[in-house]
Amino acid sequence: MKDIKHYRSRKRAHSMRKIKQIMAVAGYNFRQWRGNSRIIITFCLSFILCFLLSDKAVQFAREYQTTMQILEPFVWTFGDANSVLLSSLLLLLLFADMPFISSGTPFYLVRIDRKIWILGQAVYIIAATFLYLVFIVFSTSFVCMTQSFVGDMWSETAAILGYSGAGQIVALPALVKTLEMTTPYACTITIFLLMLLYTWFLVSVMLLFNLKKGQLGGVVSVLGISLFGFLLNPETIKAAFKLPDHLMYWANVAVGWLSPLNHATYHMHSFGYDLLPHLWQTFLIFGILIALCVYLSFQAARKYNFHFTGTEG
Repeated sequence: MKDIKHYRSRKRAHSMRKIKQIMAVAGYNFRQWRGNSRIIITFCLSFILCFLLSDKAVQFAREYQTTMQILEPFVWTFGDANSVLLSSLLLLLLFADMPFISSGTPFYLVRIDRKIWILGQAVYIIAATFLYLVFIVFSTSFVCMTQSFVGDMWSETAAILGYSGAGQIVALPALVKTLEMTTPYACTITIFLLMLLYTWFLVSVMLLFNLKKGQLGGVVSVLGISLFGFLLNPETIKAAFKLPDHLMYWANVAVGWLSPLNHATYHMHSFGYDLLPHLWQTFLIFGILIALCVYLSFQAARKYNFHFTGTEG
């Protein structure tokens, strides 16, 4: 019995040591943010992007002299695929130094194995992406702060955008089914999760290709996925294949299933009456793809040739 308890104690201590090592690697990457102009520029550009994309909703509310729910600018802005695409591309700048080799990397690698090192990078990527999207939510809320309320109900502005069709005119995806089937906070959480999973997927692909093909390969892989999502939309397919109107529904369904970007778009999901993917299906698909990329990154890290020239200082 004592031997079993001793074994369990040693196993628990070993697991805790690994967790501490993983967190140490992730924490070291975050410490590199201090005074890093690239990180500062990334967050400044994301704020400018949020301002430019959300301002049309704010201007619409001012024109009609109505108030907004404080999270509505985020819902209307990032319920659109193009806005999700633009915000995710800024992650190329945030993670431009993948796989995060610096002057401290050799000291970590002599104390930990490559698997722990990759897990540390994964934890850093997850946490940094989460912080980036939280910043986006607060930025869009800040834009409309002077004319908003915090109650969990849709505003008069949302009703005008949705029921009058004005949202289509000003390119704001204020859909009636969104207003009738959810609330601002629930909708925000769902859109946030969709964006989070999509960006985790992009960054995990970027990490995998960085380890296999170098930094250029990582950038090209993300740009390729983004371009695929941008081009794969019903209107493009209709123009390319000259589809009649009665086939557009099936084109829309196909695009909803095949494009990662459309999986990250809230209104491209089924709410019980069509063949588009359900939200849980999108979460499952992204989870499988992310897990696959992380697993392949473990395999690639075994053969990765570390170069530390120029990492001093």
